[in-house]
Amino acid sequence: MWAGVGTRDFTDVAVADLAADVQRKMAWSQRRIELPAGRYETLMPPSTVSDMMIYAYWTMEARDADEGRSVYAKPGDGNRIGERLAGLPLTLRSDPNAPGLECSPFQVVGGSSGSASVFDNGMATPAVDWISGGVLTNLIRPRAWALKTTAPATAAVDNLVLEDPNATASQAEMIAATERGLLLTTLWYIREVDPQTLLLTGLTRDGVFLVEHGEVTGAVNNFRFNESPIDLLGRATQAGRTERTLPREWNDWFTRAAMPTLRIPDFNMSSVSPAS
Repeated sequence: MWAGVGTRDFTDVAVADLAADVQRKMAWSQRRIELPAGRYETLMPPSTVSDMMIYAYWTMEARDADEGRSVYAKPGDGNRIGERLAGLPLTLRSDPNAPGLECSPFQVVGGSSGSASVFDNGMATPAVDWISGGVLTNLIRPRAWALKTTAPATAAVDNLVLEDPNATASQAEMIAATERGLLLTTLWYIREVDPQTLLLTGLTRDGVFLVEHGEVTGAVNNFRFNESPIDLLGRATQAGRTERTLPREWNDWFTRAAMPTLRIPDFNMSSVSPAS
């Protein structure tokens, strides 16, 4: 079992709460249930949402979109800025001054790529909405590509927040409102399958639990999943309250994230995994 949080100085880490979370999952695991592959209503807690959204963020390069190489490319020509990606009024944003997620307010990179240039080091990185109210609003655009396309330069920021301004439900309340579905803990070994749709594959880890009639009734086997974070945004039917979280897959590179629990009505568990 795993529980983790992101922090700047550990003074705000409640170890007793983390231990209680692990103990609760261990108690749920006393009953084992085997389930086949398929599409299941699934509650994705903040850590799993962060791992999917961080990958969506890393691939938000304007040049790739403008040249037709990514999920953010408009069929035919150009990019999808201005297009609705999420049915819920979700906002995906970065802000160097976000409380508890503070980061450098200017660009600092050691090498050039499609999303950054060493010649842009020192460029201000103000708060930016990548998706606003469910609509794609900005893409990452170094100054050189901005000049070529006469679009504004927009630098990446080293944190990420996903939120629904109307969301009030806690994860416990979302579980209580679930007739039958799965509750994930974490995802791992995430790999890209198709850049055009941003289809990702990976494995569940650290506990997948069955929810029946509003209660967790046992632990189920692990699965391989096949999902696109952009498709998940489009299919999500409920978001919970946003809270700081620690990505499990990407925490060697990205630790400043705040995400909600998302309800996905048909998460694709593509095959059963023997991983424990």
